This record gives sequence, structure tokens and C-alpha cells, in this order.
Amino acid sequence: MYSKAAYIKFLFYNNIMIKKICILLFVLFFGIETFAFDIVYPKKNNVTINASSTFFIGSSSEPLKINGQDVPVHESGGFAYVVDLKQGENTFFIESDSDMQRYVITRPVIKNGTFKPAELKIFESLKSFYVINDNSPLRTTPVDAGINRISHLQRGILINADAEKGGFYRIPVSKDKYYWIAKTDVKSKETVDTVPAQILGFEFAQTPEYYIFTYHLTKPVPFEILEEKPLTLKFYNVVSDREEIKTDNNIYTKEFPINYDLIGYSGKYSDNDFVWKIRKEPKPNLRHPLKGITVVVDAGHGGSEFGAMGCFKDKEKDINLDIAQHLVNYLKHYGAKVILTRNDDSYLSLKSRVDITNNNDAQVFISIHANALPDCSDPNKIHGAETYYYYNQSKNLAQTILNKMVLQLGLNDNKVHQASFAVVRNTSALSVLIETAYLINPEDSAKLTQPEFREKCAKSIASGINEYFLNLYAQNP
Repeated sequence: MYSKAAYIKFLFYNNIMIKKICILLFVLFFGIETFAFDIVYPKKNNVTINASSTFFIGSSSEPLKINGQDVPVHESGGFAYVVDLKQGENTFFIESDSDMQRYVITRPVIKNGTFKPAELKIFESLKSFYVINDNSPLRTTPVDAGINRISHLQRGILINADAEKGGFYRIPVSKDKYYWIAKTDVKSKETVDTVPAQILGFEFAQTPEYYIFTYHLTKPVPFEILEEKPLTLKFYNVVSDREEIKTDNNIYTKEFPINYDLIGYSGKYSDNDFVWKIRKEPKPNLRHPLKGITVVVDAGHGGSEFGAMGCFKDKEKDINLDIAQHLVNYLKHYGAKVILTRNDDSYLSLKSRVDITNNNDAQVFISIHANALPDCSDPNKIHGAETYYYYNQSKNLAQTILNKMVLQLGLNDNKVHQASFAVVRNTSALSVLIETAYLINPEDSAKLTQPEFREKCAKSIASGINEYFLNLYAQNP
């Protein structure tokens, strides 16, 4: 005769067995594979991940274990679980009451060896090159990453190099001051040209929207625009015979004082003429701050570019588009002229998004995204909203938007960051990239799946943009 405990145990396992048999019969009959849990990341089994740790992301309708350890499952059903990886093959058994899956993740074995950093090689004499790619970065360091760009050079600009390091040439711009350009962005010139460019003169003009300086040079040269007060333009490797155009050590410096926060500028060559445009402050309108302001709203990713994937397989591209469409409506309500980069599930290149902004002479560019994390991170510990900018002129707008999102949505404040994202780096407008929340964090993922939350998110962003211009006008009436 069974004891009461043994009888309960018998019924428990018998019930599980019956459930498994029913599932098996359902699968065999309908030809459908069903699971009590769904793994979203890693995206497939038998993957290679070169990291000391990774994570499993997904959803489950039952209690879950990974290699015998309990996995905390959010009340929504989403979960994120961090696992360590040893070098070689790592096997993980993921189990619920009615299901089990086996995952294999391989971490490459690192072979012992010595890393030899690139050495600086000084040339015996200067070498001349010309730029072959538009928007080639002139950098402060020989590193192809980060916020070390000082300007973007157009095709045809002549440069002289005195050294190389790794994949970069070193460009002397003054005594003891050097910049760097990637070797892939330039081509060697057969004859060395060390003759400085002549600045033949310049013209100043105004339109209702811009202050415009046009400089006439004998050839295009490297330049830099410094976001300071005063706003400053510098040409390198130039001379001038004009009294009103003074150079020092082959550098020309032009300061333009402004008494308001910058809201857009650009500088580029048209043949040998350099056109420097500085946007004027819009006419103050304290009742309707966004009236007359053109805002480009960019729904990140699209088409074959999914972006991040949430715990419930929600695609970032779809979430971004929904928030962007709501944002358009709220901005129009405030009186802004709004342009949406994509209004459907279509692919759009980064350059196309930038071109839409610059070609429409927009004052503001907002790119909507949802966040993810790389391996070696813990998705359970990092959540909330953050904003990004590249040029300092956009920092205050990024901060105002984030403040509104944190206040109105109750999201964690992940701060404002400066980063070299192409869409905020190449636009002439005030440009901000917004990471609304973390799709791979179970709590944030659950929020982003809710239509009401996405609309409130758009409302808070619009409110932040409106408040930024209201403060701008109030400070500079």
C-alpha cells in the first residue's frame, strides 16, 4: 500500500507523463512542433560565441531550469539568464515541466601568442595624397572608432602625410599637432604638392534662415569646425595675401560669435569654394515653440534589418515604426512640420536617412530605437532609456528628451551619451538617437509589447522636443 506522499508523487509523475504523451500525439497528428518555452537568443543552436559569458533570452509558460539551476521568469513570461562560457564546447540543458532542449555553444580556444602593436614609421620626406571617398573622417587618433573625428573630408581634398601607423597616415596640421586619415580613404599623388593653398577672398551673406560664409581657395584643404562660443572655423595648410584674411603658421582661423544655442550648421566644398552655413535661431514663438520647425522622425532598421529581438520575438523594427508613427502625430499637434523616413516595413540605408534630413533642411532629426546588449553583459541588470548625440549642439536636446521619458514613463535613467552613430554624425540638424528601452530585459520587453506604452513613449519624446524649443526661446527672447 502506498504512503500518502508516495501516492501524490505517483500522481504527479503520472500527470506529467500523460501531458507529454498528449503533446507527442498532437505533434505527430498535426505535424506541428510545440514547446513550453521559446529561446530567442542565441538565435540558433550550435553557435560560436567568443566571450567569457553570454545569456539565454526568451519566454516560458512554465517554471524553467538551465543545467539544473532555476531561471527567474518575469510575470509576463519573459526571461533572461546569464551563463558562463569556458573555452571549447559548452552544453546547456534547458528544461521545463513538459519540455527539454539541448543547446551547444562553442567558445573558441585562444592560442597563446604575443600581440605586437602597430609602430609609427616616419617618412624621410612628406608624401602627398588625395581623398577618394566622400565623408572621409579626419581623426585625432589612429583608431577607427569612437568620437575622434574632427571633420569629414570630401573627395579630391589634398593632404600631406609625414608618417604612418597601422592603417592610418599622419597629417601634420601645425607645429606639434597631427591628425590621422585611413589609408583606405586616400590615394597616393604622383608628385608631392607641399605648396599651401591660397585663400583668395571670402563673401558673407544672409538669408532668413542662415548666415553664410563663402571662401574662395586655390584648392580644397583639410578644415575643422569647433563648436565653441564663438563658433570657430579653421583651414589648414593655407596662406593669404589679403589684409582681412590673416594666417598663422599656415592656419586660418575665423570666429563667428553667436548669442544663442546652436541649432544646425554645415561646412563643405563646392569645387574650390568652401561654404560655411550657420542656422539662425528661429523666430521665438512661446505659445507654439514647434511651429515652423521641421522634424525628421526616423524609425530605426526595417525590411531585412530586424534590429534587436525581444523576449517574445518582437522585432525592434516594428516597435520603432509604431513609436515613430505616434511621434509624428504628437509633433504635428504641437505645430511642427514632420517627415517620416519610412512609413512601412522597408529597408532604408543610413545614408538615405541622412539625405532625407539634409535635403529637407530639417532643424531636428530623431532616430527611434530599442536597445540590446552584447555578450558578457547581464540583461537583468541593465534597463531603461538613454539618448545619444555626436555634436555638442545636440546635447541639451538629448538631455531634455531623456528627462521627459524618465519622468513620464517611469523608466530607469541610463544617461545621455556622446557616440559616433552615422545618422547623428552626418546630419546638419540637431540630431538625437533614442534607445527607448531594452528589448532583451524582461521588464522592459514586457512594456514595449504594450501599444499603450509605445504611444506614451512617443508622447514623452514629443513633449521633450517641444520643451527644448520653449526653453531656447525663453533664454534668448
